[in-house]
Amino acid sequence: MTEDTETGAAETDGGVVEHRRLIVAGTGIAGLTAAIYAARSNNDPLVFEGDEPGGQLTLTTEVDNYPGFPEGISGPELITDMKSQAKRFGAETKNGVIASVDDATRPFRVELTNGDVYTADAVIAASGASARTLGIPGEDELMGYGLSTCATCDGAFFRGEDIVVIGGGDAAMEEANFLTKFADTVYLIHRREEFRAEDYWIDRVQEKVDAGEIEIMRNTEALELHGTPEDGVDHVTLARHPDGHPKEKLDDPEFADEVEVFDFDAGAVFYAIGHTPNTEYLQGTGVEMDDEGYLQTAGGFDGGQTATAVPGIFGAGDVVDYHYQQAITAGGMGCKAAIDADDYLESEVGAESQASEPAAAESDD
Repeated sequence: MTEDTETGAAETDGGVVEHRRLIVAGTGIAGLTAAIYAARSNNDPLVFEGDEPGGQLTLTTEVDNYPGFPEGISGPELITDMKSQAKRFGAETKNGVIASVDDATRPFRVELTNGDVYTADAVIAASGASARTLGIPGEDELMGYGLSTCATCDGAFFRGEDIVVIGGGDAAMEEANFLTKFADTVYLIHRREEFRAEDYWIDRVQEKVDAGEIEIMRNTEALELHGTPEDGVDHVTLARHPDGHPKEKLDDPEFADEVEVFDFDAGAVFYAIGHTPNTEYLQGTGVEMDDEGYLQTAGGFDGGQTATAVPGIFGAGDVVDYHYQQAITAGGMGCKAAIDADDYLESEVGAESQASEPAAAESDD
């Protein structure tokens, strides 16, 4: 091993090791807000972009509900501006995906997928959540151009349109209910007969069905999305079978002839089939997660709201929040995480540093 005494970086067989006071995982709204606050607190944050630089907001063509932009702003532009702001205060961003965090030692050992290793006194997990998709043709081309995973973010852009919502859980019911504010008709598509949603949401949607605002299409799945980025979504190819799961039956010669395949006109499509939090790199640590992988953090308003069960590791944004999932709430959590991390670094790491310093020699006087 060789060491650069000026920077504290050491080169080992496992990659380049560099110690940082604070590492932030993710360059979405939560991560960049944390970076801004951490940099202003002189905590020298190193921010890794992950495999989805900028997070889900980069898939949003127009952001009209983020305060301070009366004419709106594009998602990529907002992310670019926030990254520039973080860098202006001293934050450093790097390409890289965190593979694991070792909390058995202090400082934490943070290893990237390329083998590089860093150590950090504190870590903020702000790596977001990835919206689940169907993997069907047209999806990549139309994401952000008539295809969305967030009704609250994008619903207002499709006033007067026939809108398709795909899903069968609470999120799908809530999104369909919300979109009736804007749509001519909302078509709720579910691949089975029964819904997974709670009775509360099923009853709310049924009220809108009775009012003619929502139409439910059971035992139906989307096969392909049609349209262009210039004109948006035009129509959707659907498959239907009375026993549900029509896509599976299309691939089965015994049932394929029973599946009805047809085109359905729609001005927008919203996926509401859940999110997967990007928290795999914290598995094996003492950080507590729920069954879906969302981080469990402390509550209360006396500080430490973003703290996990491992002192020195904090969570912010969609890795924690499975309900609101808005840019403004992610930013708020990023701010809290940076403040909580600063408190930790000042009280815990600062105290350890002082304790490790040799005692001053007694004066001969």
